[in-house]
Amino acid sequence: MSFAVDAKELVKDFGEVRALNGLSFQVKKGEIYGLIGPNGAGKTTALRIVSTLLRPTSGSVKVLGCDVVNEASEIRRLISYLPEEAGAYKNLSGYEYLEFMVRFTAKNKETVKETVEVAAKISGLEKRLKDRVKTYSKGMKRRLLVARALMTKPKLAVLDEPTTGLDVLHSVHVRGIVKQYVEKQGVTVLLSSHNMLEVEHLCGKVALINKGKVVAEGTPAELKDRYDSANLEEVFAKVVGFA
Repeated sequence: MSFAVDAKELVKDFGEVRALNGLSFQVKKGEIYGLIGPNGAGKTTALRIVSTLLRPTSGSVKVLGCDVVNEASEIRRLISYLPEEAGAYKNLSGYEYLEFMVRFTAKNKETVKETVEVAAKISGLEKRLKDRVKTYSKGMKRRLLVARALMTKPKLAVLDEPTTGLDVLHSVHVRGIVKQYVEKQGVTVLLSSHNMLEVEHLCGKVALINKGKVVAEGTPAELKDRYDSANLEEVFAKVVGFA
């Protein structure tokens, strides 16, 4: 079986700090796969390596069959990446921002227009796309950014904490965007989150990470059954020895 992401024994050192310590996981094509765990567990480092923004100290990652070190340029044509702290140009309108971003990959004006229309539907912002980004709430900006990450129909969308800092309603909307887009377009999603209850309702498969390595993996239902727990938070507490 060919995987969208195949990570093997990843190690990443930042000086004397080991952020990843033998991390391995595989993401099937067309699924939503979650890397979950507390802050500092290594989730963002793993996503940056998958997205070719960092090189591993050792180990290997293949994304859609391409090596992240030797075939980075090819991978970048196939994926999109949404960092946790991503921002949009505040003095552009939402529509202008989307149009600006798609011009990096679009071949002609027709493609630009079609792609921006797709993004407008994904975001659900409708007429507010005519307004400047600086007038948007945090939730609206995040919806715009998620739409930017998905509008080009990437083979793999890498989303780092896609609902970070959002209230319940905006979080629900963003989760719905991601899930519906995967179902309709067949996009594969790799995401990170420290919100385990959220991931439980979104991901088909999850890996619990602690101190840079996977400590448990499976579907949410499998993990809850295996550890006799009501939710993934309880699973994690038992796996790392807090319960």
